[in-house]
Amino acid sequence: MKTWREMRRFPLAVQLLLVNQLGVNTGFYLLIPYLATHLTENLGLSAAVVGVVLGVRNLSQQGLFIIGGSAADRLGARGVIIAGCALRTVGFALFALGDNLAVLLAASVLSGFAGALFNPAVRAYIAQEADERKAEAFALFNVFATTGALIGPLLGSALLLVDFRTSALTAAGIFAVLTVAQALVLPARQVEPSKGTVLADWREVVSNRAFLAFALAMVGMFTLENQLYLLLPDGARQATGWDGAAGLVFVVGTLANLALQLRITRALKQRGNRARWISAGLGLMALAFLPPAVVAGTSGGPDGVADAALRALPVLAGALLLYLGVMIAQPFVMELIPGFGRPELTGTYFGIFYVVSGIAAAVGNTVVGWAMDTGERGAGGWLPWACCALFGLASALGVAWLHRLGSLPTPSKPAVPATA
Repeated sequence: MKTWREMRRFPLAVQLLLVNQLGVNTGFYLLIPYLATHLTENLGLSAAVVGVVLGVRNLSQQGLFIIGGSAADRLGARGVIIAGCALRTVGFALFALGDNLAVLLAASVLSGFAGALFNPAVRAYIAQEADERKAEAFALFNVFATTGALIGPLLGSALLLVDFRTSALTAAGIFAVLTVAQALVLPARQVEPSKGTVLADWREVVSNRAFLAFALAMVGMFTLENQLYLLLPDGARQATGWDGAAGLVFVVGTLANLALQLRITRALKQRGNRARWISAGLGLMALAFLPPAVVAGTSGGPDGVADAALRALPVLAGALLLYLGVMIAQPFVMELIPGFGRPELTGTYFGIFYVVSGIAAAVGNTVVGWAMDTGERGAGGWLPWACCALFGLASALGVAWLHRLGSLPTPSKPAVPATA
């Protein structure tokens, strides 16, 4: 109830975009986690072809965030958000209806490009509307996103009992509803006439060394956050010998998010510089991978239900610490990004931030994957956990170093006007 009361204190546009993020993550995680299984088992595609389809979707999103950010600045975030949700409706519908490679690739491109459009645009719109309360707005954004990431897989697994087509059409339907809701309710905002070219905007952003250094420093946050869907669920399954244990990771995170996110952000906002809390959050994220490493280093499976429960505790404790670290750091990261440059380039800054940090995180995930394979071959189950801890520590030190140099914006910067 406190979450809903807090949400109602924000403008209607922010309220809609928070609900929108709940729907976006529900629809996304309802479909995408099960897509590879559908392509291999139902359509009989080879692993190489499946990799191409999934890779095209990821590349279409990660590589084109800059387009979505610039479009939000020059055309207005509202129209870009609506267009992104409409494109994802079409893309997910094609996954349901298509069974040949050309249609599947088209679905991947459309659904990926859709995310590249609305992700930076939504964040730019929230930053503009929330004004002085950006941190609280992005804290709520994190709550709704995490809740959707839990509801989606649960709903998807239930719909798969019917068939994949039903699941995909349901996901498409969710995005269709979001598209209509935003077209009817999301307020339009005046867009100032653009000065210069898009390329000039990009050059201005990429020449901002402090911003690029900050984006690269966030490699730890994005890499470690991705382990909520890779390393931690795998660790829970291995520790307990039960596939359902992976779901407990998301339940722990969602409950913690609902109970603590707003309280944490409010308390920390009044105490100390934002950069210090970002560093502390990243450090806590690094610490989160130490308890599971203890279980990963043991050999043999659990001896009964009681033993499985005991072996699950370090993994779930690690998941809780990781979620807490994200709750501490992420709202302040989102709050800082617009402060690096002109208000007119808020969307572009968000877009390029996700391109840079996304590429860096992809490299980080590759390293974690290599460590997982190496650990399995050499009885070094602790290795991927240690790699993640080092990533988090490096990011925490990087942000602390930038803060010491005075390279990060402070809350005293002028707020982004609502009409930007």
